[in-house]
Amino acid sequence: MRLEVRVFSGLEKFVDGVTFGQAFEMELPEGANGRDLLELLGIPENQVFSILANGKHFSLGDKFGPGDRVALFPPVGGG
Repeated sequence: MRLEVRVFSGLEKFVDGVTFGQAFEMELPEGANGRDLLELLGIPENQVFSILANGKHFSLGDKFGPGDRVALFPPVGGG
């Protein structure tokens, strides 16, 4: 199944040829979850604080559906 993925705030360093917030497509097997996506991208789980799928919070064990739009965010500080 195909997903649209975006990575933010430093996570792009794990994905060759992708810049901050740039959408790219990935092919994942049916039934793939958040953990599978991170493994395929080579992003360590401890580097990701939030996953959104179609604008809603998504956990590592949740399964994606075809055409999902996914955003990955690291922990960020500030204030």
